[in-house]
Amino acid sequence: MASDPTNVAVADGVRADVQDNKELALAPVLTTQDNDSIGLGADGSSPTEEELHTLRRVPDRIPWAIYTIAFVELCERFSYYGTTAVFTNFIQQPLPEGSATGASYDIENGQAGALGLGQRTSTALTTFNSFWQYTMPLFGAYVADSYLGRYRTIGGALMIDILGHIILIVSALPPVIKTANGSLAAFSMGIILMGIGTGGFKPNVNPLIIEQLDLERMVVKTLKTGERVIVDPAATASRVYHYFYLFINIGALAGQLGMVYCEHYVGFWLSYTLPTILLCFCPLVMLWGRRRYKRVPPQGSVLGRSFKLFFLANKGRWSINPVKTYRQLHDGTFWESVKPSRFDAATRPKWMDFNDAWVDEVRRGFNACAVFLWYPLFWLCYNQINNNLISQAATMKIGGVPNDVLTNLNPFALIILIPLLDGVIYPALRKMRINPTPLKRIAVGYFAGAAAMIWACVIQYYIYKTSECGYYANGDMPDGTTRECANVEISMWAQTGSYVLIAFSEIMASITSLEYAHSKAPANMRSMVQSIALFMNAIASAIGFALVALAGDPLLIWNYAVVAILAVFGGTMFWLQFRHLDKQEDELNMLPKGEVGGDVAAAKFADDEKADARA
Repeated sequence: MASDPTNVAVADGVRADVQDNKELALAPVLTTQDNDSIGLGADGSSPTEEELHTLRRVPDRIPWAIYTIAFVELCERFSYYGTTAVFTNFIQQPLPEGSATGASYDIENGQAGALGLGQRTSTALTTFNSFWQYTMPLFGAYVADSYLGRYRTIGGALMIDILGHIILIVSALPPVIKTANGSLAAFSMGIILMGIGTGGFKPNVNPLIIEQLDLERMVVKTLKTGERVIVDPAATASRVYHYFYLFINIGALAGQLGMVYCEHYVGFWLSYTLPTILLCFCPLVMLWGRRRYKRVPPQGSVLGRSFKLFFLANKGRWSINPVKTYRQLHDGTFWESVKPSRFDAATRPKWMDFNDAWVDEVRRGFNACAVFLWYPLFWLCYNQINNNLISQAATMKIGGVPNDVLTNLNPFALIILIPLLDGVIYPALRKMRINPTPLKRIAVGYFAGAAAMIWACVIQYYIYKTSECGYYANGDMPDGTTRECANVEISMWAQTGSYVLIAFSEIMASITSLEYAHSKAPANMRSMVQSIALFMNAIASAIGFALVALAGDPLLIWNYAVVAILAVFGGTMFWLQFRHLDKQEDELNMLPKGEVGGDVAAAKFADDEKADARA
């Protein structure tokens, strides 16, 4: 779920690698500053090159504060997915005869709806919503990194999000829903405000939860059994994000499943009201954690400095000869040439108030952003579950279940697969000294997403083959008329394979993108790099607009086939381009932390924090 690893439980009570964590908990505590809170043994030193390749890696323990942040994310995702789950029917299907709320009351013989704008309009609007929801994080990340910090940005974003949800309720009230134009206007305003709120929330909550962890570098530990292991922050972050994603999908599953039944039996207004109520818990929990969460101060114009650094590194490397340009950009000195140590006091730019280590962090962050550039082709696959697969189910034998309830197979599969992978598969691989690196997992995610679309393509072929309306199973005939077409005798549960494969691909690609964005970004740019990872979903939505022409009869087979081909192409090119970074994974994770000076915003933030503490 959602648009976003190696391994660690969101809380001490949710642990898959139980033995590892028990042994860590029983170990004596070091007195050194770096290791005094993680229960390390007497060594606690960084692993040698040999130990990196021979010792098993285990995650660290998890602070209790992460529980509460995960709960906030659960409520926010309940509100988001609970409302968006009914968007397709709200936009596409007409208001049922005799209904003032959009409810059909009879799931077997009726279809909930409101605006009656058709599948292509529905696909276009839900695609716009996805684009907007994943574009605004760029703005929210900039505000957090530069001015307000993550905690305050999240608080403000939640209030805007609540306002958007309230307007969404208005769009579905009986007096409003009867006027399609008025309802559509309120609906549009609601999703715009929701997008602004999500933009401030999503790129900041992901780094905030990891910043509650203590360990920032790999250390060697001797367990009670005598086995020497590496306590790996990457493994810790991976498990946190896996179970953080589990919380997301618990919220998504409860929201989607409950709201589609509210839609069919009561009306859309209730499907929008209940998520709004749950969302109102989020600011209260964040207020509770004001003095309990670790809060990293904003870093002023760090983003501007990083781009100035990038453009300075490009200086003199471009030529009208493309071969010469390529060689000069890839000669190994691109970032080395702009380290502060290469300049004397007279030639160093005034904005260069950081050390060499920060340049290495920026290089790593730019590499991470480059990794994300292929993600739109993955998200194209995922986005099909928000519109076209729901519409596909409406033409199949539904068996007394709403057509949009089947989308819940995605979070349901995630709830099963995440603990299985984290508690069984990953520990088994680590014991065999096999480390499934992030880039390998991401590549697998592309191909799993393609497999899901191939499954949907086959289902669509048989729908057209068996429908009484042939290639116009939705009833929109080529002459512009609409015809009542009986649902085909294929159960909509035949779509299960698509949803399970998409869930597996999410674990491999989406969760891993959260981990990769956090581990590779400079500490003072984590929100921004997270937002770039999220923005790839917006680009996928923009590409989806180009495919809207395929999102209808008689071209739906081509719709799924094209998306599958693009995912295979993306996964192949991704691995070919970035496999060299896979070999540098440990080296990149162990870079020293850089320092940036001249930060007025951070000083002001510290003063404000002291004022909060006195209050």
